[in-house]
Amino acid sequence: MQDLTQDAFLCGKLQLWQPRQGYRAATDPVLLAAACPALPGQSVLDLGCGVGAAALCLARRVPDLRLAGLEVQPDYAALARRNAQENGVAMQVEVGDLADMPKPLRLDFDHVIANPPYYPKGGTPSPNAGRAVALQIDTPLGDWVQAASRRLAPGGWLTLICGADGLPEVLAAMGGKLGSASVLPLTPREGKPALRILLRARKTGRAAFRLLAPFVIHHGKSHDGDRESYTPRASAILRSGESLSDEFR
Repeated sequence: MQDLTQDAFLCGKLQLWQPRQGYRAATDPVLLAAACPALPGQSVLDLGCGVGAAALCLARRVPDLRLAGLEVQPDYAALARRNAQENGVAMQVEVGDLADMPKPLRLDFDHVIANPPYYPKGGTPSPNAGRAVALQIDTPLGDWVQAASRRLAPGGWLTLICGADGLPEVLAAMGGKLGSASVLPLTPREGKPALRILLRARKTGRAAFRLLAPFVIHHGKSHDGDRESYTPRASAILRSGESLSDEFR
């Protein structure tokens, strides 16, 4: 992977190397990091960590985390290690698959975060293999949830972002192992359908399911060419790295 760009996240607080052609992190990993309720000193596993965007955004907000990542594509795993090192963050990144977790990651974690692929296979795939693997569903969403559950310590939290149409599969996969689920719909604009959701669920949790008020990302009824169209709250999350915990209360 030779053709790279170095991109600023969180208003330059984080600099990430990414492939110029292929999967490139955008808002999803930043929102995922903002939704994770990790506290200093806790352990976090990022399933499908890519170049490390979500875990490293989380590290910018919460100090002294013990970070680990699993990535199936060796080139992306290498970039995640490089990005962690160059941003001064300690992060263990292992190459492997959900179905055969590397031994160094067969531990109990306080938190598991995940941004699974959510475009169904079919049609014309991306000509870039890395982008196709990162975006198109190969491993079912339910397998991601179950893999996360196996890696969580009792009382630990899964935080996941996926397409809104994947929510039924995610909830079904939780079974009796994950509970206390809260779902935050992500809508591009006021009055528009939610295209993605953020979910928090707790291992051994027993609280009632909650569907929260939608989080609106852009102001205005339609795109008008204004690049600064984020709502104030979305800007605080995506640019300043603030937490989404208030929305989950």
